[in-house]
Amino acid sequence: MADSGSSAPQDSQSGELSKIPPTKTPQINAAKAPQKVEVVVESPSSQGEVNINAEIAIFLLRVGFSIMMIHHGLEKFQDPEGFSEFVVGKYFAFLPGNPIIWTFAAALTQIICPLGLAIGIFARVSALGLFSTMVFAVYFHFLDTGLEGFPLAVVENHNYAFELSAIYALISLYFVCSGPGRLSAFKKTNKITYYPKPTD
Repeated sequence: MADSGSSAPQDSQSGELSKIPPTKTPQINAAKAPQKVEVVVESPSSQGEVNINAEIAIFLLRVGFSIMMIHHGLEKFQDPEGFSEFVVGKYFAFLPGNPIIWTFAAALTQIICPLGLAIGIFARVSALGLFSTMVFAVYFHFLDTGLEGFPLAVVENHNYAFELSAIYALISLYFVCSGPGRLSAFKKTNKITYYPKPTD
């Protein structure tokens, strides 16, 4: 009897509680509080082993190419007036401004950019600077001596006049496209940061 009498207040209390509307969970307004999202992208090569022989070969190519490029810039400082008159002024008259300015610009590019490429600091930008100078060099040789019967002719000097500049241009283009490799001072990370747009 005592148990049946005590159940009445519990039923009335539960009835009152059922009349209280449920509280809504607070939601954050995405438009007012954007969240930063970072995504790490894995390259396919990161899952396998590093080809150390290939990386050493790329490193030697990068450093060796850079060392050989520096003397081209230094020789322009030996006679900037002559280079300006007989090369820039004669074959690149379409460039605006004084030819001596372009001479010093090419010389500095061929000294500073090889250092950046060899160390691995702004390697792609450095390679792009060297590639631009080599494109002008190839263009100069084409105007000066032509194709010389390329690719099957046997020339007197054993090398086409444009041959070295073309090889340098291709090497620098390789580093523009592929980067300096793993053995460099700064390597690009694969982390992407973006802020998602709010949804309506």
